[in-house]
Amino acid sequence: MSETAPTTTRARVFVDKQSPSAYRALSATAEAVRAVAAGAGLDRRLVELVNIRVSQLNACAFCLDLHTRAALRAGESTRRLGVLPAWRDTQLFSPRERAALALAEATTHPADAGAQDSAYGLARSVLSDDEISAVVWVAITINAFNRVSVLSKHPVREVSGTPDGSPGPAARPV
Repeated sequence: MSETAPTTTRARVFVDKQSPSAYRALSATAEAVRAVAAGAGLDRRLVELVNIRVSQLNACAFCLDLHTRAALRAGESTRRLGVLPAWRDTQLFSPRERAALALAEATTHPADAGAQDSAYGLARSVLSDDEISAVVWVAITINAFNRVSVLSKHPVREVSGTPDGSPGPAARPV
């Protein structure tokens, strides 16, 4: 018996469309997390760096497209976005950003206890409890959206008709 995929497969189910009440609940969580992040003093650029880094780790093309555009609109530079996968090897990120990125990576890969301990140690040195909580919530929420998009195989399409390339109706940035 062959273990290759059949030649005729059904398209993926867009779980956000198939179960709209669950997606609305996730979107409401994202809105609450945005408020928590703003209340903790995290600027939009930092939140978008976390969203992008987590989306890179999860290989979520849809969320990478969405949050890269949002980061650029928030004033992030293409240079920093270009080196984000190697943020540890640059001096382009502040101690707060480095702590947030490490914490986001530890949240995305929670089984790595050593990375978690290291990330929390770094975070404790430069972030408040409110900021730590907000970063973890941002990372948890974008991880959930990544799974929705990856498992649904949400396409990345050319955006027409909007000067800023704003996302379609299904997109809910964290």
